[in-house]
Amino acid sequence: MTTTIEEEAIAPSGRIVIAGGSGFLGLNLARHLTQFGCEVIILSRSQPKEHGSWIHATWDARSLGDWANYLEGATAVVNLVGRTVDCIKTPDNCDEILRSRVEATRVLGQAVRSVKAPPRVWVQMSTAHRYGDPPEIICDEDSAFGYGLAPTVGKAWEEEFANAVLPEMRQVILRTSFVLGSESGALPRLAKLVRWGLGGTVSHGRQGMSWIHIEDMNRLFTRAIANENMNGAYLATSPNPVSNKEFMRELRRALHMPIGLPAATWMVKIGAPLVMRTDPELGLYGRYCVSKRLKEEGFIFSFPDLTTALQDLYNS
Repeated sequence: MTTTIEEEAIAPSGRIVIAGGSGFLGLNLARHLTQFGCEVIILSRSQPKEHGSWIHATWDARSLGDWANYLEGATAVVNLVGRTVDCIKTPDNCDEILRSRVEATRVLGQAVRSVKAPPRVWVQMSTAHRYGDPPEIICDEDSAFGYGLAPTVGKAWEEEFANAVLPEMRQVILRTSFVLGSESGALPRLAKLVRWGLGGTVSHGRQGMSWIHIEDMNRLFTRAIANENMNGAYLATSPNPVSNKEFMRELRRALHMPIGLPAATWMVKIGAPLVMRTDPELGLYGRYCVSKRLKEEGFIFSFPDLTTALQDLYNS
């Protein structure tokens, strides 16, 4: 773990409750926070796939229970609950993508009201996809929101958060882009395609890919928890988004794969649901996002450019 001067001066402490903490982001954050000596509580339906210096409490993400006692006197609650969007968008899946986020946030709001000393800060996950899929425009926090399933889900998620959070709690929303990690998340699926020789440009290749290294994502979570000056909504994304064509080229370079067959639009529409069991739109569309607020507040990314980020993840 690398730290900046700011992080050394303002480090998280006490009990941190991570709702939906058994997935890719949650386990990475749990490991990160335990290095500061924090007491970490993971709330999730099932046991995390790995053991660590944290406590797991079972939660169905829809109802109150004894797990709420962990919020008593906690420093922060971090809400990551939400069904993955890396799936085929059937009506049932779309419904669950929305309900899993809204209902879990609503119950967390009930939980913080059930304790005498609620957490001082609530860090809420959201999505950079809230800005839609503009083909060329660079979006920041003040940009217009987009149209479609993901922007609708993002809007409902943040509105429920606004209703659920206590007014006296500090409130931070992280509208997160594509988080890069080599062991889990969506990047290993792309890396597999590259190793098969299928990691070429998708469609026309101009669609934007906004991304953030997992280490910088952990540092943003830590900053949101510990820095009293951090309030409101932020884009959690690196300052250098790239096109799909550039992203795939850099991923091939990091994996030492000299070739990658391109995928035409029609191929993606057929292959994504049949082979990858996912939504073709995840590859065919995208957005260029840059955080104006993080720049203004002086946040320094450990991995601001894609080349060094991928080289770090793949030791290349």
